[in-house]
Amino acid sequence: MRFTRIILLTTVLLAAIAAFASIFGSVRGIVHDSQHRPVENAMVMLRSKTSAWSTSATTDATGQFIFNSVSLGEYAVTVAAPTFNQAAQNVRVSSGSQPVLHFSLSVATNKQIINVSGAPEAAPTDSATPITLVSRLDVERTPGAARSNSLAMITDYVPGSYVTHDQLHIRDGHQTSRLIDGVPVPNTNIASNLGPQFDPKDVDYLEVDRGSYGAEFGDRTYGVFNVVPRTGFERNRQAELVLSAGNFYQTNDALSFGSHTERFAYYASVNANRSNLGLQPPIPQVVHDAANGYGGFGSILFNVNPSNQLRLVSSLRKDYYQVPYDPHLDDLESAQFDSSGLRDGDHESDALINASWVHTFNSKLLLTLSPFFHRNIADYESNPNDYPTASTDRHSSTYAGGQASFAANFNRNDLQVGFYGFHQNDNQRLGILFNCPANGDPNFPDCGGPPFADSESASGSLAAFFLDDKFKPFSWLTLSAGFRPTHFAGSGISENAISPRFGATVTVPRLRWTFRAFYGHYYQAPPLLTTSGPLLQLCSENDCTFIPLHGERDEEHQFGVTIPFRGWALDADTFRTHVNNFFDHAVIGESNLFFPLTIQKALIRGWELTLRSPRIAHRAQLHLSYSNQVAYGGGAITGGLTDGTTNLCDPSPGLCPLDHDQRNTLNVGGDVTLPWHAYASTNIYYGSGFTNAFPDQPYPGAYLPAHTTFDLSLGKDFGERFSASLNAMNVANRRVELDNSVTFGGFHWNNPREIYVELRYRFHY
Repeated sequence: MRFTRIILLTTVLLAAIAAFASIFGSVRGIVHDSQHRPVENAMVMLRSKTSAWSTSATTDATGQFIFNSVSLGEYAVTVAAPTFNQAAQNVRVSSGSQPVLHFSLSVATNKQIINVSGAPEAAPTDSATPITLVSRLDVERTPGAARSNSLAMITDYVPGSYVTHDQLHIRDGHQTSRLIDGVPVPNTNIASNLGPQFDPKDVDYLEVDRGSYGAEFGDRTYGVFNVVPRTGFERNRQAELVLSAGNFYQTNDALSFGSHTERFAYYASVNANRSNLGLQPPIPQVVHDAANGYGGFGSILFNVNPSNQLRLVSSLRKDYYQVPYDPHLDDLESAQFDSSGLRDGDHESDALINASWVHTFNSKLLLTLSPFFHRNIADYESNPNDYPTASTDRHSSTYAGGQASFAANFNRNDLQVGFYGFHQNDNQRLGILFNCPANGDPNFPDCGGPPFADSESASGSLAAFFLDDKFKPFSWLTLSAGFRPTHFAGSGISENAISPRFGATVTVPRLRWTFRAFYGHYYQAPPLLTTSGPLLQLCSENDCTFIPLHGERDEEHQFGVTIPFRGWALDADTFRTHVNNFFDHAVIGESNLFFPLTIQKALIRGWELTLRSPRIAHRAQLHLSYSNQVAYGGGAITGGLTDGTTNLCDPSPGLCPLDHDQRNTLNVGGDVTLPWHAYASTNIYYGSGFTNAFPDQPYPGAYLPAHTTFDLSLGKDFGERFSASLNAMNVANRRVELDNSVTFGGFHWNNPREIYVELRYRFHY
């Protein structure tokens, strides 16, 4: 505890903390003439391709320039100097990357020429991390992606990502890091939330990283989702109204405002949604499945002076979900998980405030301080007359903390050093009524027992220090090394971990192929879970017990290559992750409530492929993502809820597939600009099927059936102010049982066909 207090006190004295040290990237370059002599005092302008934001610099005596604290996204860099023709390049910036551009200026003739000298950077050449970047245009045109509850902007573009039992999985893990404007949104609970933390309509860019992180990038090995919100730089006193309506009485509506000056920008939005199809149903029919929600979002950015920038992001959301059930008592699903007597509902709310102060000392030194606050509430409630149980679980979590990071660039080194930490308070109230149906039920002869009630509170803290360095001995080689010591304390558990990480990238000259390799360790802090006598007694009556939870520890190996060709970008990687204390979840009896658990060991391995095209003939763009992976678990249940299983894979002593293991996942899609200011976009999804928990009942084999869906969107602009689109998901209405692992709500089928119309109206105020 003393170590924790020291770290947290140091953090507070520094004024806070930022999620990942690398909230921003940087852009640097060299300008020379045709004889490779440096060009001094050349004017260099960096301009966003999606907003009005821009900045400028001049080259020094060696012809070099640098832009620090650049948010991730796509930019154009233009260089101008007296007696030379202008030159321009496009560049894509990722958080933590340092793209290096080379400009060769030709002597000006009587006619001014602008040379565009290079295709967009598909990925940084100095990072071992495979990265997927999704833009605002992608969100607007991808079928269904702009809806509040949609995760299509992730699942359609990121290999190995899919939704099953209403939870997002990536690389077959649940635990991922979510950031807003580079600042983390901490949440140690496993699978307790169904509602979205961010509305996709508020996103400017989404960066998804898959493993191979430097020491400054947290501990969730499976995935990092970094959301760059709209700032207002893309608007000038402009508002946008979004209205939609479709089958299942669905609507997703929003109103947003934004504007900017040279130093100040703001963006604010409110949104609301509802549908009679909220969660994946346990049978082909949709019964008791309504959902609704509303929220607000705000972003403020202020450039105090060239050396200081202030950012503030806030968000509020409330969501409600009816939990669907199976009304048929004589079907296969009811035989395994009888939900016919349940009328459960889930109320959720989420609030966050993230702030950042970015101070640039000079072109080589950068300081970022980012305090944050996050509160999350998940209240699961049943109808008091539900049978055999009416369950209530009211769970609130509060996080306060931040990160302080310092970045320095010296010659061939890029150094990141800093602290990260937070304090967490959890409160949980459980209540279960054991009811009998009106006419009795032979399946539950012992119903009607005494009610159960239990209230628990827990607190904990996490503190981490990180040090990471990128060394570039040659222009084609980058070596990275770092470590991340972490201390966690909570619920009677105190753990320490030191996570070393090593990476290397090699870029082949002329070809510009970049090969990368990584080896590293991760530590993920456990959820706060305390158990008292009543809960232990309830669990004992259901032939289970609770074991204290410990953190997950991962060891990752990854190799990959990025191949750019005339604006196309092909990225392939292979990875292998060994896990101790793999985080998962389970339910107690028929309670339908999630409780975390850890599995002794897991092995996840696979290979992934992404392909992204440039704008072909300025009209069409294609994307493809493919994943082939296997996810095995085995050994005993080492923490959380357990039924005393000595080996997860009994009777086999080794490893067996996890319940959300899917061997092959493919997404292929694209969008094309049509005549008359219209467009069309599609996505085809294929999944080879998840693990079959009940072979031969009725599906043969170890895996459920393969499934394919086709999504389509058609849109048209009517002038500058008005646009309309028609969206259809699962056009052919192909239905399949996705999951029968008896998790949240029992079994899960994929959603039926959904069709809706969306209208957008833009106006100035």
